[in-house]
Parts: sequence; C-alpha cells; structure tokens
Amino acid sequence: MTHENGLLIEDLTKTYRNGVRALNGVNLHVPPGMYGLLGPNGAGKSSLMRTLATLQSPDGGKIRLDGVDVLADPDYQRRRLGYLPQQIGAYPGMSARSLLDRFAWLKGRTDARQRGEEVGTLLEKVNLTQVADRAVATYSGGMLRRFGIALALVGAPRLLIVDEPTAGLDPAERNRFHRVLADVAAESIVLLSTHIVEDVENLCHRLAILAGGKILVEGTPTELTQPYQGRLWECVIPRGERLPEHLHVAASPEGSRVIVHAPIAPGAGFAPHAPRLEDVYYVALAQAGLAEAA
Repeated sequence: MTHENGLLIEDLTKTYRNGVRALNGVNLHVPPGMYGLLGPNGAGKSSLMRTLATLQSPDGGKIRLDGVDVLADPDYQRRRLGYLPQQIGAYPGMSARSLLDRFAWLKGRTDARQRGEEVGTLLEKVNLTQVADRAVATYSGGMLRRFGIALALVGAPRLLIVDEPTAGLDPAERNRFHRVLADVAAESIVLLSTHIVEDVENLCHRLAILAGGKILVEGTPTELTQPYQGRLWECVIPRGERLPEHLHVAASPEGSRVIVHAPIAPGAGFAPHAPRLEDVYYVALAQAGLAEAA
C-alpha cells in the first residue's frame, strides 16, 4: 500500500504561545481502516486531532490525505472529514433527527428526500431510531457519544477522527460504540485517539504511542508485543511489603501484582508474564522518560 492511499503526516510541529511544544516532529502513515493513537493525557493527542481537523494550523510539517496537500487546501480535508471531539454540545430542545437534518443540509445535502434517508440510516446505525425525536440534551452519556458519531458520519467522510470516545461510558455502551466504529472503519480511515489501552487493543489493526509530542513506537499489536516475549515477569507482593522496581502494578486480592521488565526472572516467586499492549505502553513511556505513576 502506497502512502498516497490514506493519511500521511510528516514532521508536524506545534508550539503554543505559552511555550508548550505540543507536537514535536510527528511522522505517521494512517492507512484505511481503524488506527489507534494511544497516549497519556497531555501527550499531544488532542493537539494532533485539532490540527488534522483544520481547527488550528501547525508551525511546520505536511499533512496529505490520499495524496492531496491538506495544509495548502484545507477545504479538501473539511469536505471529507468527520470529527468527534471529547465534548459534544447540543442546542436546548432540539431533537437528534432535527440536528442531524440541519448538519446534513450544511454538508450540502439539499435534497430533502435524500437528506431524510441519510438521517434515518445514521440513526439506525448508531441505534438511536427509537429516541430520534427526543431532545438530545436529555440523552445519557452513552447515547450522546453515539449521537456524536452520527453527526460525524454525515456526508460519508473519508476520514473520521474520534477523540477519547469511550471516556465515562459503562462497559455495555463501550462495546456498542466499538461495534459502530468497526463498521465505519470497513469503508473509511478511522483515527481513534485515546488513553484507554483496551480500546486500541480490541479495535485497531495498527497503532502508534504518542507522548511528549512524539511518536514513540508504531506497528501492529503483535509487532509491538513480540520483542517482550520472555522479558516480562510478574509476582504478587503481599500487602505491607516493599515493592521492587517495576514497570507497572495492579491491585490483587492478595496485595499488588507487579510487572517487571528484565532479561531473566528478577527473583524467587516471579513467573513469566505474557506481554500485552498495556506493557508495551508502559515500556515506551519509561524508555522516553515519561513513565506514568502506576
């Protein structure tokens, strides 16, 4: 697959007026399908999403969508873009159907019959048909996220940018939302930005870990976990005992389950730990000197 097919980002930089360098030479190729952008809060994910959505200009670098220079022709991107930000607002009293109809008209759907068909299809896709005539302001958090993706899908976008989509959703709503995204990714480029490892692990064929405004690693989940086979170890440390130096730690009924990155078992009681994407995430942050408290 050539870089002409998909989203290509080259040496993208952005520094805000307060001196914060949010993007520091980001290079990325996002092919069609579902692509994950994983990173902690403050990593630069939202800055990258806003730049790709043409809501702000970078200081330098290039962005190409299917070979077209987006910075030279931002309207090309906007006509092919769907964007679901972290927060979704709603006009008081307006129903989901009315708002979708208004957005479809703004996107150039001037034929009322075609517009109505598209709105109906989108409501069905996100499982909101039964509540389509209710005021969006009365929706639950999960319903509001699904309505947001319906808005983002108006006009059948080539590129769908989704920023922290499942934060605050219960497991059932998260699974329902995942199914909608997977369906969309069969026909579009979907860039999923999140700090929730499970979202990327369950959905994305490829991913990148972003922190400190830089891409730390990139590849498929298998490519990223393979180098850590036989190099990760786990042990449950009883409550009250001092924890050894560790990659990350999780709660356990008996105490703390500690994961350690080492070429051999670091001591008695440590067993091999099968590497997961979560482990790669913590290793990448630690090697970049950006480790989160765990």
